[in-house]
Amino acid sequence: MDLRKIKKLIDLLEESNLAEIEIKEGEESVRLARTPRGGTTAAPAVHYAPAPMAPMPMHSPTEAATGGGKPGADANANANAQSMPDGHVMRAPMVGTFYTSPSPDKPAFVAVGQAVKAGETLAIIEAMKMFNPIEADVSGTVIKVMAENGQPVEFDQPLFVIG
Repeated sequence: MDLRKIKKLIDLLEESNLAEIEIKEGEESVRLARTPRGGTTAAPAVHYAPAPMAPMPMHSPTEAATGGGKPGADANANANAQSMPDGHVMRAPMVGTFYTSPSPDKPAFVAVGQAVKAGETLAIIEAMKMFNPIEADVSGTVIKVMAENGQPVEFDQPLFVIG
């Protein structure tokens, strides 16, 4: 989908009283949603439909309770839970490539231990050649950066912990 078309859709959404618009062209799809002015984000959020994925193998309830029959599965789940520090978890609003700085030669938007304010840009996610700012939805101190620079992220994946 052409960037000019997406910009025109954003303008159309801004001028109308629509809260959301979704357009599909062949296999490409774009969904634009706007939150009310008093919401947590000031600009319309652009979401892209993820590519279809292969089905995941299903486990029986007994396998799920025992870690799927894999040795160490429970230990891995506990290690992940323990490595997540206490605080507000900022999650990825979309699928894309995670970047901690606006360009490779620029410093990172934020660092661990840095105080941030709600609305401040923490990182960007590139999706379909568009760079989407990831803004803090709470004020606090960056406790941990959970994603790696230049790596793909999934929808709802933890990106930052803010305390």
